[in-house]
Amino acid sequence: MPSDAPLPADRLFDLLGADYEKAFGHLPEQHAALEWLGERLRAGARVLDVGSGTGVPTARVLADKGFRVEGIDVSGVMVELARRQVPEAVFHRADVREFQVEPGSVDAVCAFFPLLQMTRADIDVSLHRMAEWLRPGGYLVLGTVPGDVEQVDIVFMGHAARVSSYAAADYPDRVRLAGLEILELREREFVPDHRDGVPENHLFVYCRRPE
Repeated sequence: MPSDAPLPADRLFDLLGADYEKAFGHLPEQHAALEWLGERLRAGARVLDVGSGTGVPTARVLADKGFRVEGIDVSGVMVELARRQVPEAVFHRADVREFQVEPGSVDAVCAFFPLLQMTRADIDVSLHRMAEWLRPGGYLVLGTVPGDVEQVDIVFMGHAARVSSYAAADYPDRVRLAGLEILELREREFVPDHRDGVPENHLFVYCRRPE
């Protein structure tokens, strides 16, 4: 049974650990986004994985393609799992709202579902920060669960959590306000491989920082 109080992201994902990878690691649209990105990056490109989780699939796929991968996650358990599973990459326990990156120094950023457990104001701040990290012409590939919600309590994989997001129709404007151009939008339904799994609507946004 979930606790009454919603868990912050670090505690929630400490508890979920490898169960999250089992439930979401085979997400087809995430793998498609990684293939799309890999086809556009130069050899040895620097890629930052925001919300890197267990390192699978994002860091694993990108490291196998020969890219220099760095991941950040708020969960210490996830970071340790990622370090074991993808030793070629570098992982930090850090929050996207505080992590320091030299502006214009990253070829690509992947952000698959790390922005949900924060306020809308912090979502906007995070989008701006990630956009600033990109070199001109660099890519951001973003995955989220769209919804017109602000600090709403839900149950996620058996645990209470508090989430915010934007509706699918509004998300592109938030990305453009961060200074990015949108190359493609994909909206798909996915059912996690979990006993409590229910269908989720996912939005994937492929973006580029203008030259």
